[in-house]
Amino acid sequence: MSRLRILIADDHDLIRRGLRTLLESQGWIICAEVRNGLEAVEKVDELRPDIAVLDITMPRLNGLEAARRIRNGSPDTKILICSMHYSEQILREVLDAGAHGYVAKADSEHELVKAVETLSKHELFVTPQASQELIMNLQRKPFDSVHADPIDARLTSRENEVLQICAEGKSNKEVATVLNMAIRTVEAHRSNIMRKLKLQNSADLTRYAVRNRMIDP
Repeated sequence: MSRLRILIADDHDLIRRGLRTLLESQGWIICAEVRNGLEAVEKVDELRPDIAVLDITMPRLNGLEAARRIRNGSPDTKILICSMHYSEQILREVLDAGAHGYVAKADSEHELVKAVETLSKHELFVTPQASQELIMNLQRKPFDSVHADPIDARLTSRENEVLQICAEGKSNKEVATVLNMAIRTVEAHRSNIMRKLKLQNSADLTRYAVRNRMIDP
């Protein structure tokens, strides 16, 4: 059996190094380390790892949106989402994004290793606080207004991307450079975002992104 090939995506160098050390100690191969969600999507498309370990809050593209794109572009890659906290709402969002596993960063190293092993067997894994019954129920239930998807369904994938980068404090010109698009296109996307989400100004946009874990507060 070939060794597992794993991609790690986290914007904190210390966490990435810790994950690499732990996973390599199990005999697995770390085929790439990246710092943001866009890099994760690009590297998964290039390298086709067996498993992608994604932080939920990353620059440029958060882990949930990255998971959606990876699931569409590389369906054989299993996705493990890492979060600072556990909650039923986050679990709903993770499953809806198409991820195959969910662990909290506060969980033990044993749980992370167990999660990777479980995903490698094409099985679903979540942090121990969630029961298997809850998982099955969440997979069957549609999202409602109380547990809304933080990546708003009214926005296109590109609008979500623009929203997150704008919320990180980038100007329209900087967003245009990052996403390789015309400034007028960025302005159009931003206008559509504000209209669809009924936001009034940049502060509202940032609060929306923080509340929905697209960026850190």
